[in-house]
Amino acid sequence: MESKTRTVAELVAEGWGDHRPGLWFEDRVLTHHEVTAGAAARAALLADLLPPGAEPHVGVLLDNTPEYPLWLSAAALAGAAVAGINPTRRGPELARDILHTECRVLITEHTHLPLLTDLELPGVRVLLTDTEEYDALLAPYTTAVPDAAKAGPGDRLLLYFTSGSTGAPKAAICTQGRLAAAGASLVGQFGVRREDVHYVCMPMFHGNAVIADWAPALAAGAGVALRRRFSASGFLGDVRRYGATYFTYVGRAVQYILATEERADDRDNPLRLGFGTEAGVVDAEAFGRRFGVRLVEGYGSSEGGAAVQWSPGTPAGAVGRAAPGLVVLDPETGEECGPAVFDADGRLVNGDEAIGELVNRGPNPFEGYWRNPEAEAERRRDGAYWTGDLFYRDADGYLYFAGRADDRIRVDSENLAAAMIENILARYEGADAVAVYAVPDPVTGDQVMATLAGTFDPSAFARFLSAQPDLGTKMAPRFVRVVDRMPVTATNKIHRALLRREGVHCADPVWWRPPGEETYRRLAPKDAERPPAPTRGLSPVRRQGLEPRTR
Repeated sequence: MESKTRTVAELVAEGWGDHRPGLWFEDRVLTHHEVTAGAAARAALLADLLPPGAEPHVGVLLDNTPEYPLWLSAAALAGAAVAGINPTRRGPELARDILHTECRVLITEHTHLPLLTDLELPGVRVLLTDTEEYDALLAPYTTAVPDAAKAGPGDRLLLYFTSGSTGAPKAAICTQGRLAAAGASLVGQFGVRREDVHYVCMPMFHGNAVIADWAPALAAGAGVALRRRFSASGFLGDVRRYGATYFTYVGRAVQYILATEERADDRDNPLRLGFGTEAGVVDAEAFGRRFGVRLVEGYGSSEGGAAVQWSPGTPAGAVGRAAPGLVVLDPETGEECGPAVFDADGRLVNGDEAIGELVNRGPNPFEGYWRNPEAEAERRRDGAYWTGDLFYRDADGYLYFAGRADDRIRVDSENLAAAMIENILARYEGADAVAVYAVPDPVTGDQVMATLAGTFDPSAFARFLSAQPDLGTKMAPRFVRVVDRMPVTATNKIHRALLRREGVHCADPVWWRPPGEETYRRLAPKDAERPPAPTRGLSPVRRQGLEPRTR
């Protein structure tokens, strides 16, 4: 007999009567019961605020304050959906996100109120959570009791924005059933317990914090500790203060934590697991050595169309074994890519033929985008789900992440994955963080540019490149931008769109290696205006017999 699909509303309601501490934020502590009661009050208020016939959508423009999980829980009980609004968006772009998701109520606070100045938001009621008026508005509903029967597994719960290199962000749909199932899956995968405390330091408008951190805590009846905004310097102190046992990360958050001053007692912490993406093998190993905490690199497409789970025996650097239906295809031909070949040190040597787009030919829970059929059609092609992410697969079926499809660089008709080059450059001793991306070649295609946060010695860097046996002849950066701190988005992902847009025309020092030369030198203004095209076929990098093959 099939088990009944659970809803998030049911998980929220289960907190009623549970008087254990369940939510920590700065100096405040709420019990599980208080969280559920607060959610029930907000659900009742929302039912009265939404105009008849309106889409049951509420926009949330908040930092990670208790109001965020309270409104997520309230929306679940009310059978409504939360649109997470990104506070780094501005002006017409911000208004577009709110209006596109048809939010009739917008929850925010004074911190973000200036963002709404002069915006045209017809029909949108704004509630400020840090006001007496808000408290008075809620007061008549404080005796509400949670009723999970108002929601079903197929009800929309999240409208979370995913961005690409072009076009406006797309609002991916996540239903109550899918979010509850995702939480339960992570509970089983990581053995989440009722006594655990999940530290939520990634922004909750992003899918990672809600799906991979809040949802499994809710499914297990575990506690949640909130950080208003991510802070590398405050990370370890928060973990100890709240007794946090689990956290999630995205982008460069792990690198920033590792860049803090090392202390002899760093291993004295309650954490047992970190789960996320894009930390990289080098940083994951360093994190484990320093803090005694295992980082598990997982993969799940933002829209839910494909997922790869880590399991015991997964090789270092791999995300996990490919489930039935997951294949790596050449996006141009649609044919399956060949298996990865590694050298004696475990480094990929046939990236050009092994790297392709991860595609799910099997059943998948992708639930579409809100009011965006063109974007849906791009994801669903030929009866399969195309993730837009690059991977390669070894002979045993294990998958390795190689970057976003938008991050592919084409040099002299050879396709390169930016993430592969980043993994190599991360070995450079002076690099605290590295980003690799394409800049236009004056003749055709692209040139490789890298931004490096840390210390840069041009001669030492050139020697380092020459010593890397898995650095292909086209991979060495033509340009290197040196920054004090890597520019990142609100979700701590590298702001590649900004780096690509600025290219060599930026305020930071840029070094470059002219065609045929062995070392790097400062890019002069005259060179920046018209940098010479690279000489075809030349490379100062020694290959040691590991030249990647071309298609």
